[in-house]
Amino acid sequence: MIYNDFQGEKLSALGLGCMRLPTVDGDDSRPDFKMTSEMVDYAISHGINYFDTAWGYHAGNSELAVANALKNYPRESYKLADKFPGYDLANIPKVKEIFEKQLEKCGTEYFDFYLFHNVCEMNIDQYLDPKYGIFDYLIEQKKNGRIRHLGFSAHGAMPVLKRFVKAYGEHMEFGQLQVNWVDWRFQGAREKVKYYTEHNIPVWVMEPVRGGKLANLSDKYTTILKKLRPEATPAEWAFRFLQTQPEIKVTLSGMSNFEQLKENIKIYEEAKPLSDMELAALDGIVSEMIEGSLTVPCTACRYCTTHCPQGLPIPDLLELYNEHKFSGGGFIAPMALSSFAEDKKPTACIGCRSCEAVCPQQIKISETMADFVKMLG
Repeated sequence: MIYNDFQGEKLSALGLGCMRLPTVDGDDSRPDFKMTSEMVDYAISHGINYFDTAWGYHAGNSELAVANALKNYPRESYKLADKFPGYDLANIPKVKEIFEKQLEKCGTEYFDFYLFHNVCEMNIDQYLDPKYGIFDYLIEQKKNGRIRHLGFSAHGAMPVLKRFVKAYGEHMEFGQLQVNWVDWRFQGAREKVKYYTEHNIPVWVMEPVRGGKLANLSDKYTTILKKLRPEATPAEWAFRFLQTQPEIKVTLSGMSNFEQLKENIKIYEEAKPLSDMELAALDGIVSEMIEGSLTVPCTACRYCTTHCPQGLPIPDLLELYNEHKFSGGGFIAPMALSSFAEDKKPTACIGCRSCEAVCPQQIKISETMADFVKMLG
């Protein structure tokens, strides 16, 4: 197992993400405790020492499954990470209640790593609002030794990250981002990693294979990669890409069966970073993927916004449209849109086409907005 140094500690470069544990009869709310324990045993025996759970994973039962799997191991032999679930605004006033319950569910007296969960457009105002006392309470728990290291995960766009880092950055010891070889360009992960590094925030990675999509490439793209590394699977390419980025300390993978666990552990026995030629090959595939997904070529020149009688933030909406289209759905676009006023959402477009008259890219904006509304249901 590859290990990385973090404040005098050795962290396994591969961590076990506990959002996609094996389940009973395919019911996500029922993680299979026996299978989870067997996988954790295998992970620990092969060098993994970082386990990441959260309040909402498996309908609140991931923490219980992880606690059951780790109960027979000395507490100092592994690192346990949990998160405050601010992704649900109903939880915002309950930081103390939830934190205490998490300690109880996890059967521990402290968390090695604790995060503000999913900092995004939807909750940034609440996370930064002192009246909820979230930051103050978590800092107090850190002083009391019940949190060893405090950090945050984020799916928000760069302006949200900058607001959070400006407010709390000096107290954040690590930051978790969605990073993979597609989102390096598509979601601006390269710029986000650079920003964290400039602010001395070590990077943790989530979604390294983009929910499994990068482990199941088309035959066309798999053939391209096989010519460069004949023995490497698409999943290995995804992890080798991350091994190429020196800023990354821990990569979390949600492994839901033994096959995935064994394959990923084998990949992390030795670092084999990608060459410049191999990185260029991935970038070429990304370009083709983006073009093939029929995303719109908006350059955010904002000529359109000056001609929109509704005052819609059209470039922002088109960016979210592209994300939703490329990903085939998902939660990121709906989550971001939840922070928009009703009169600034795609549904507010009246189809007047005034914006299209000045669009240098000749995007059919009104049709795109209608398609976005249809995709969102």
